Amino acid sequence: MEMKKANIIMWIALLIAAVMLSKAFILNEEIKLFLLIFFGIGSGLAFLRLFVNSSIKKMKGKDWKVKVLFFAVLLGFGLPFQSWFRNEVLFSMDSAFLAGSIIMLVVGMLFMTTFFGYAVNKFQVGNAEE
Repeated sequence: MEMKKANIIMWIALLIAAVMLSKAFILNEEIKLFLLIFFGIGSGLAFLRLFVNSSIKKMKGKDWKVKVLFFAVLLGFGLPFQSWFRNEVLFSMDSAFLAGSIIMLVVGMLFMTTFFGYAVNKFQVGNAEE
């Protein structure tokens, strides 16, 4: 059975997350809580990205006013949150935790994005067989 690139990325992301978390917990490093939190934030951002992408796909055929309103709301919430997160969270963190936290954020996004696609694919295959 041939593995798709997305499945390989999903397993690599999970492996990276597991190794980083295991190392932090085994060695009782202070970063362990940050790693868990940033993995969760990355997973949440992946769901947000999937929601926005599906909403954009549904915009075809809609009135231009609805499209402008959608993007105005998206930018109205997204830009201030991004600015707050960068200034109040990332820039105020201990620099020793920053690299690991950002890696975990990206790994969480990659894992959850690919896992969602994997789960949807398995669910569709399961429903098609019934």
